[in-house]
Amino acid sequence: MLLRTKRLQGSKRGDKMEARAIAKYVRISPLKVNYICAEIRGKQVDEALSMLKFTPKRGAKELYKVLHSAVANAENNLNIDRENLYVKNAFANDGPTMKRFRPKAKGMAYPILKRSSHIGVVVAEME
Repeated sequence: MLLRTKRLQGSKRGDKMEARAIAKYVRISPLKVNYICAEIRGKQVDEALSMLKFTPKRGAKELYKVLHSAVANAENNLNIDRENLYVKNAFANDGPTMKRFRPKAKGMAYPILKRSSHIGVVVAEME
């Protein structure tokens, strides 16, 4: 898993600060992770981290790591207090798909798609 981190300082629309973290090429289907992403969008970061910690899904563990990294970016690079952060956006985009084939009846082959995803989280300051 490749974890890339970026920071964005103050957008043109407002003076809010936001930080992001992206984990690339994670070997889990993005559909499975997107269900968990929808649960934490808009929540305060400590609440979202505790939800992810006790969610019994593999995607929650990966999303926990990315959210934790985004919070660390905001604290260390932008000097934002943790209590003022919320999850502005959480997403899981399609990564490359590995294609494998299983033998089937009458000499046919059945495709197996092993999907990967790019998981990202954007945290921002509350108003």
